[in-house]
Amino acid sequence: MKIEENRTYSQVKVGDTAQVTRLCTVDDLYAFASASGDHNPLHLAVYDGDGDGRPEAVAPALWPAGLVAAVIGNILPGAGTQTRRADLSFHAPVLAGEELTAFVSVLDKREDGDVTLSAEVRRIGDDALILSGTVQVTPPTQHLTFDSVEVPGLIVQRHQHFDALLEKARPLDPMPTAVVAPEEPNSLGGALLAQANSIITPILVGDPAKITAAAVELGADLSGVEIVAAQSHDVAAHIAVDLVVEGKARMLMKGHLHTDVLLRAALRREKGLRTGRRLSHVFVMDVPGMSRPIMVTDAAVNIAPDLETKADIVQNAIHLAHSIGIGLPKVGVLSAVETINPHMPSSVDAALLSKMAERGQITGGIVDGPLAMDNAVDLNAARTKGITSEVAGVADILVVPNIEAGNMVAKQLTYISHAEAAGVVVGAAAPIILTSRADDDASRLASCAVAALHALENKDEFRG
Repeated sequence: MKIEENRTYSQVKVGDTAQVTRLCTVDDLYAFASASGDHNPLHLAVYDGDGDGRPEAVAPALWPAGLVAAVIGNILPGAGTQTRRADLSFHAPVLAGEELTAFVSVLDKREDGDVTLSAEVRRIGDDALILSGTVQVTPPTQHLTFDSVEVPGLIVQRHQHFDALLEKARPLDPMPTAVVAPEEPNSLGGALLAQANSIITPILVGDPAKITAAAVELGADLSGVEIVAAQSHDVAAHIAVDLVVEGKARMLMKGHLHTDVLLRAALRREKGLRTGRRLSHVFVMDVPGMSRPIMVTDAAVNIAPDLETKADIVQNAIHLAHSIGIGLPKVGVLSAVETINPHMPSSVDAALLSKMAERGQITGGIVDGPLAMDNAVDLNAARTKGITSEVAGVADILVVPNIEAGNMVAKQLTYISHAEAAGVVVGAAAPIILTSRADDDASRLASCAVAALHALENKDEFRG
């Protein structure tokens, strides 16, 4: 909220009023819990705090009271005001997702220099009374004017989008998955974690002795887990593809081997997993503070894609977006600028991809470009630059010019913005789960969940 000026005792008049309106969000409740130390599960969206079988996300009573404090501290009387006494009654609970308006009015100017204010908070929509009462304050002694007051931004590092993907995948039958060369603890642990969460049924393909040694190091029990022996990574990759072709597995998962070895087997001409489209990699990223997951493609497979390959990259990403529940994904094709520059090939390709989508050569989403990174993901940046577009500022999918740009974007989001990343190769007849040794449990699970949802959505695409 912008603070312009305050009011001293002499400037305050009986009958003066002010108000603020605010939406209560789930993240607000997490921030309040962190700042106050009040970790009552009733106030946190992931817990059933009262035993009724569903999570509540009920705001603490002091959250709407904080809206009253915002009116007092920001507007009436404003900066420099000190609160002396508050007599408040709370009439109805506030739930995350509800919008409230706090009202303050001057009731009385006391002889001791204090001011008595009436306070009221009401819910927008049904005008329900949430809070009422009075507050005694000491107004500021000096009249001050502010251009603005800067408060450091706060991002709640909660990966709500991955939580939603996991909830979407858990009711499904575990997806049979050929895990290629899970011969060290990280790769084997990721597969077993997804099994424990009922997302996949792993078939471990590789050197049995190395797989067993990795399980011992993890302290994991492989009883009941199928192991298919393969004495080299190349052989393991081909056996895993055979399992998909034969219908025994629905997905591939990369273990402790080079990605190109796995992809060569998937793309073999005889009984491979080709579909007529280029394979491409998609990061599905949960970026704290973003209202939606952000997809970045291609950051791992196609090094310097030409226009034809980029068209497949876009189409693959749109299909994956459909699988995770984005009905009409908005695709921002990135360049360094948002206008076409003939000397900048990425801007030309972006414009051509947009036109291809308009003409039905790319379907299932809205494609626009060229867009720079800022005006692809930030609506204010798009408006500032005067860009009128259904995609600008609200892109679900970011299509990068080449693998270097994709790698930089994904790693900046991960290491600077604290994003989690799920990685899947699409465009083949079965999704290929790519995880990294640096991935944590959330990323590993999300990668498997995204792949499982995509395999289910496209179950009729490959018929052997």
